[in-house]
Amino acid sequence: MPPTATLSASSSLNYLFPVPPSSSSSLNSTPSPTSCYFHPCTKKFSSLRFKPNKPNMTRSAVSIEKETPETERPITFLRESEGADVRARFEKMIRDAQDSVCAAIEAVDKGGKFKEDVWSRPGGGGGISRVLQDGAVWEKAGVNVSVVYGVMPPEAYRAAKAAPADQKPGPVPFFAAGISSVLHPKNPFAPTLHFNYRYFETDAPQDVPGAPRQWWFGGGTDLTPAYIFDEDVKHFHSTQKKACDKFDPTFYPRFKKWCDDYFYIKHRGERRGLGGIFFDDLNEYDQEMLLSFATECANSVVPAYIPIIEKRKDTPFTDHHKAWQQLRRGRYVEFNLVYDRGTTFGLKTGGRIESILVSLPLSARWEYDHKPEEGSDEWKLLDACINPKEWI
Repeated sequence: MPPTATLSASSSLNYLFPVPPSSSSSLNSTPSPTSCYFHPCTKKFSSLRFKPNKPNMTRSAVSIEKETPETERPITFLRESEGADVRARFEKMIRDAQDSVCAAIEAVDKGGKFKEDVWSRPGGGGGISRVLQDGAVWEKAGVNVSVVYGVMPPEAYRAAKAAPADQKPGPVPFFAAGISSVLHPKNPFAPTLHFNYRYFETDAPQDVPGAPRQWWFGGGTDLTPAYIFDEDVKHFHSTQKKACDKFDPTFYPRFKKWCDDYFYIKHRGERRGLGGIFFDDLNEYDQEMLLSFATECANSVVPAYIPIIEKRKDTPFTDHHKAWQQLRRGRYVEFNLVYDRGTTFGLKTGGRIESILVSLPLSARWEYDHKPEEGSDEWKLLDACINPKEWI
């Protein structure tokens, strides 16, 4: 569990990345830009290591068909036999959520429009990527959906399921569908939002025929401000709690703590932001209940976030405020590239690079050994990232 600490002016923030570990696992091939990306989860992938002098066999073990660009959105990316099951209803949910979130983002921006890329695969699957960049309000806003069929190698299976490195199943057929979004506003007083909801199934590993199909849900919504406005953070967390309480009163405290623990930048000793909810590998409840829960959470994104943006998007700011925002975005980059479970999964399965990296901000900043002045607004944000609070 990540530790808590008392922040002082002497807190050490003197390095950007951890020293490369000396594990024998490797990842040194460049992912194909013609493959579809699915962001299945966002847990730490503990066995990811880099060792350039060892050949990588991951890509040859992955079986995902080459994507085909499309000029129009298909009615569905699913195979014909799956029109009435959980896969179909989850796909409809994420596509509806993509439409509603993008409409809200464009309405706030009052001029910026999403660029859309659509692709499919002959055997089923595909995706829709939408990115709004350099708008009036948004520096970069990405909202992606994808549906993927394939066969994952053992390394990617461990990334998707957070399985121990000593478990070595054979290649595993999988189905994955999800929506993933990161919204980076221009104004330093307007917070970044990340949300991601997904459904994952695996068939029996190819060396274990007859094993039962496994399924699970994952997801979450979290807030990453550069400056704290208590009323904004309380509104955001209250909306998450309201969605959770409709299904189980234990969900919000459980998933809030999970979020605080997950978005922990170990080499910095701090969290990426001020949390929200996060859950993963969730299958101990009824499948229909979890589908409804994921739907409720996705539908809560706009009411949780857009009122905050409307309130903060035009707040006057200085170069000092902007520089601090860029430093915090540097932390965002560090977490996503070093720890994010979905990013490691996408890279290991030869994912679509533009979709994998759409979560990164358009710009970020690193300063050597930067320490905010104790008691300043910047210091208060960092203190809350080191010592998570109960906001409601």
